[in-house]
Amino acid sequence: MTTSPLQGLAPGAFAPQATYLNTSSYGLLPRRAVEAVRALVELSATGTTPSPGTFETFELARAAYGRLMSVPAERVALGTAVSVHVSVIAGALPAGSEVLVPEGEFSSLVTPFALRSELKVRYVPLEDLAAEVRPETALVAWSAVQSADGRLADDTAIRAAAAAHGARTLVDLSQSAGWLATSAGDYDYTVAAAYKYLMCPRGVSFLTVSEAAQEYTLPVQAGWLAAEDAWGSTYGPVTEFAHSARRFDASVPFLGYEAAVHSLALLEATGLQKVRAHNLALADQLRAALASQGHLPIDAPGSVIVAVPGLGDRAERLAEAGIRVSARAGNLRASFHLYNEKADVERLVAALGTD
Repeated sequence: MTTSPLQGLAPGAFAPQATYLNTSSYGLLPRRAVEAVRALVELSATGTTPSPGTFETFELARAAYGRLMSVPAERVALGTAVSVHVSVIAGALPAGSEVLVPEGEFSSLVTPFALRSELKVRYVPLEDLAAEVRPETALVAWSAVQSADGRLADDTAIRAAAAAHGARTLVDLSQSAGWLATSAGDYDYTVAAAYKYLMCPRGVSFLTVSEAAQEYTLPVQAGWLAAEDAWGSTYGPVTEFAHSARRFDASVPFLGYEAAVHSLALLEATGLQKVRAHNLALADQLRAALASQGHLPIDAPGSVIVAVPGLGDRAERLAEAGIRVSARAGNLRASFHLYNEKADVERLVAALGTD
């Protein structure tokens, strides 16, 4: 087990057994989350309770995510995957609407729009996104941090351009939620896959919906839990949906959200500003070391993701040496989180230097 260099984080809070620099693929579960899920799994086998888990768990996760994203819990919906949330948003757009997205954007954010042939999906370079918003643009959709290379979008400029032209905004926080403080209320919609920097299991995702957006978005995936009176809506069609973003909830797993409650609590207790400072210091250390070796990372100031063009094919050999990174779009991608320390950077740099 390793001890986190962050003050206040207990020894043994995480238990990596390799040099793990791949949070952009999936984050490691804290030990407290693992233990909570293990206990619930055991309980699930006994038949001694009405249900293996409680619905209160969902509300605890909803509230915690809302606090991390600076929005009331009433604006947060629960789900299992980003693409499911985006499909609901895509379904709310009238035929003929233009959707503006960055080139090379992650497919879960793009595909639900592309599948609707009556929509006009336009792709532009990330750095041109704000300048390319025009009066006919109905929605601008982008990731706050790019999956392939870690670049940060100019969210302020994009939001200003969208507001000037009356376009709605959808930002994917999958690569930023958990280390980059964000006010989700600044957007019509935000989505996040929670199995990365939020350190939740796969099958946990979050959607935030502004009060205005809630009025023109239909909960097309809704089941009984989306009703204002859920237990009174278990048979027949729901006749009154929740008066909050809960109307957009999907049916979600107890086990995944049991872990989420503990992972989100750890992030809250640590503080996103401290998390960001810790992660960014390690990423900048790696950037400097790589540059000294003649490897030029993609320019991504302020990002905890470091991507080096042309080195993606080394990921497998690094894995054999016990160093977990990823290959994306030809880049070697390393990403940092709470369970990393300077020694992890040094191991990766040394391995690349001898490869």
